Amino acid sequence: MLLKKQTVWLLTMLSLVVVLSVFYITSPEQQKADLAGVEEQKAEDKETAATESKDGKTVISGIASDEKFEALRMKLEEQRTKMKEDLQDIVASTDLPAQDRSDAIEKMNELDEVAQKEGVLETLIKSMGYEDALVRADGENVRITVKAQEHSASAANEIIQMVRTELGSLQLVAVQFEPVK
Repeated sequence: MLLKKQTVWLLTMLSLVVVLSVFYITSPEQQKADLAGVEEQKAEDKETAATESKDGKTVISGIASDEKFEALRMKLEEQRTKMKEDLQDIVASTDLPAQDRSDAIEKMNELDEVAQKEGVLETLIKSMGYEDALVRADGENVRITVKAQEHSASAANEIIQMVRTELGSLQLVAVQFEPVK
């Protein structure tokens, strides 16, 4: 019995759907499927970010600070994406010499490498017991913002030493502590 190509294709797709369904159901970490609940939670978080006290002054909670960190991360990601797009345009251009295109590829790889190292440093700083950290490397300068209850010169020195071992000793490192609210 010879099966038609369409029948084989249909059976293949159906078996793929079954396998993916079983994987989704048995996966240990299930995502929230209730999108309305997620949106409600985000709205509640924004409401609690800034509230007014009895005397009319605005009190900002820690959630607003988290939003600040995320906004800075997103801004940095947008800048890097824009630079990558510009470099990809250079690589795709056939009018430019091969050396310029090669340099553009190297710069794209450097951007990826810096972003990866920033992520590693953020994780390392958080593992030191800090609530959150934001690392921004711009060439020779590295700016670190750490969310912590207390700050001290020795804690800043530990962070600077960690950055220098990860990125190299030629980096100028600035550590700023932001209080947890």
